[in-house]
Amino acid sequence: MATAKTKQKILQTFLDLLADHPYEDVSLPLIAETAKVKLSDMRSAYSSKLKLVAAFLEKIDTAVLDERDEDMGDQPPRDRLFDILMTRIDALAGHKEAVRALHRAAAGDPALALDLNSLEVRSQKWMLIAAGIDVSGVKATIVAQGLAIAFGRVVGVWLDEEDEGMPRTMARLDRELDKGSDFMKRLKGVEGIAKGVRSFLKKASRGGKRWKDRRGEHDADAGYEDEAPAGA
Repeated sequence: MATAKTKQKILQTFLDLLADHPYEDVSLPLIAETAKVKLSDMRSAYSSKLKLVAAFLEKIDTAVLDERDEDMGDQPPRDRLFDILMTRIDALAGHKEAVRALHRAAAGDPALALDLNSLEVRSQKWMLIAAGIDVSGVKATIVAQGLAIAFGRVVGVWLDEEDEGMPRTMARLDRELDKGSDFMKRLKGVEGIAKGVRSFLKKASRGGKRWKDRRGEHDADAGYEDEAPAGA
């Protein structure tokens, strides 16, 4: 069983290798050899490269949640989310080349892109929670998916930006959040329609039941009338 220290060492080795090699060239045996751990420990700690990526994103999630600015609580949701996502960029900064390798790999491998998207959606759900934006159920997945796509575009700009002040990255995040705000308004409109449809169907169902009950009573009365002549 790999210890927490061994797992941390393997993860850091993976990120270091990604900074210098394409994702597809970083194999589990290479990671184990570079980290100087046995393959059995490698297997116990991380059974696949995707598990390593998941651990990396969880590490970033934790860093963002720990750095969350409690004083932003009275700010509008959009401003809180902007702050959280820029904090996420800051957390990624120490692993910029590893992130670049992951983005390049995903661009050339649709299956990997889908796997990474699933992990990113999970992370973005936590970013929404950190920003104090209350969404749940199917809506949470829809919003997190949209946010994952938007954040991917922002990261694409960030990877090519050399200015430490990140003006282009922040401008792109502003634009993406503006689009997201419009999407949320449309989503609320769709929700309103859906609630209206559900209410109508519920009422129709109750009305149908009453109609069936009345029809049953009518049929019962008709039955008695049909039987009367026979008993005479």
